Amino acid sequence: MIRVLVADDHPIVRSGIVGLLSLDEELQVVGEASDGLEAVELATALRPDVVLMDLRMPTLTGAEATSRITQELPGVRVLVLTTYESDDDILGAIEAGASGYLLKAAPQEEIVAGIRSVAEGHTVLAPSIAATLVTRMRRERPARPQLSPRELDVLRLVAAGRSNPQIAKELFIGEATVKTHLLHAFEKLEVSDRTRAVTLAMEWGLL
Repeated sequence: MIRVLVADDHPIVRSGIVGLLSLDEELQVVGEASDGLEAVELATALRPDVVLMDLRMPTLTGAEATSRITQELPGVRVLVLTTYESDDDILGAIEAGASGYLLKAAPQEEIVAGIRSVAEGHTVLAPSIAATLVTRMRRERPARPQLSPRELDVLRLVAAGRSNPQIAKELFIGEATVKTHLLHAFEKLEVSDRTRAVTLAMEWGLL
């Protein structure tokens, strides 16, 4: 039996969720909260397996309540169930420690399956939410460093274990020029040593 606490400030919506969950014999609604603070208090008193949390609530927002619950009650997992799917709402809930994020418009079976999955320790995201997160991560990822062909040549030889004099000899350039190329590569990769420069260049797929 999975014990569930339902937190939603709209009585009709809350009763609808409770009614939906009561149709599943493996779920037991142990409490109902009408605001974020009450959700924290009931979670502390009842220790449910899962808190089904709305985001926009008085006293404490869903994200604030989630943060307190996940920090103070490690065994209690939070599944956000809301109508909101803006980037800030999603990230706020996930950063607060929510184990999942589903929309109220989701089919009944998806919500029930989400509760079971979260109770088992998994993370659950509605497909549209997952797509939003991926898009935002791609948008915020820093641009790939642009190293010149000669800077890449120098780094390849550094990766092969060559010293500056050996690199200078192989590339037919002076040691001072080798050092200059390395310094430029360091600046572009935002590192301060040869090992990290090579490692990061490999992570970026430059080498």
